[in-house]
This record gives sequence, C-alpha cells and structure tokens, in this order.
Amino acid sequence: MPPVEYRNVVRREWVDYNGHLRDAFYMLLFSYASDALLDAIGLDDVQRTARHRSVYTLEAHISYLHEVKEGASVRVVARVLAHDLKRMHVSFEMFVEGRPDPVAAGEQMLLHVDTLGPRAAPFDEDVLERVGALVSAQASLPVPRHIGRVIGLSPVRSGT
Repeated sequence: MPPVEYRNVVRREWVDYNGHLRDAFYMLLFSYASDALLDAIGLDDVQRTARHRSVYTLEAHISYLHEVKEGASVRVVARVLAHDLKRMHVSFEMFVEGRPDPVAAGEQMLLHVDTLGPRAAPFDEDVLERVGALVSAQASLPVPRHIGRVIGLSPVRSGT
C-alpha cells in the first residue's frame, strides 16, 4: 500500500507574530492527515455516517523541529505503527518542500467508536484488514525517531 499523505500550503491566518506557523496549526495539519488515513482504511465521511463509526483522539504529542513560514508547501506522512481491535498508534511526519528532514513530528493514539453511544467499538472487519495491511506494508521501516518521547525535566535539587 502507498503511504498515506496529506498536502497543504501554510495560510496567512495560520502564522503567528514571529512569522511562523502557529503551534495549534501543526495539530490541524496532523488532524487533516488523520482524515486522509481514515479515508485510506475505508472510514471516509460517507462510511462514518452510514456505519455510525468514527475515530476519537485519546492522546497526542507534537515535536516542533523547525519553523515553518507562510506559503510553505507542506506534506504530512501518516503511518500506523501498531493497532489492536479498537485503537491505532499513529505517527506523523511533516515535511516542507525542498527540505529532506521533517519539520515536525507527532504521534497519536486513536480510538474507534460507535457514534450512537458514543462508546469504544471494535473496527469492522474490512476496516481492520486495511489497518493491518498498512501496518504490514510499513513494518520494515524504522520507527520514527520522535516516537515515544516523554516531556519532563529532572527534579531540581536543593542547593543546585
């Protein structure tokens, strides 16, 4: 299966007082890439509505690696690292045209839900097969280096 990608251009209203993409809009671009992932696994808008299914974000982490300016063409690559019957651990890498290294990285834990509840629900069999196929197709790739990071500082010791 081809990689799941989302592309866009950084808009003026997404830029902050420093001339950089606002931190919230990195998450917006990752969210749009999540939508592309849902389309790829058979949960596009029509199917979500017909099946009464959706995906909720349980947890998200973003690493801001390089500033992104207005007008930049960005590409987000979404990759399912692991899954079970109800969840997907997804990584995102954002690239700017002409730059080989990612400008941002993210990871999310996504939960499949029955929207009539709402409550957690197992993926439908056909969707689960597509998720598994994505994982298998990318299994030989190295784990992205920003996955599993923890935010924290060492405790301050008295007298230091």
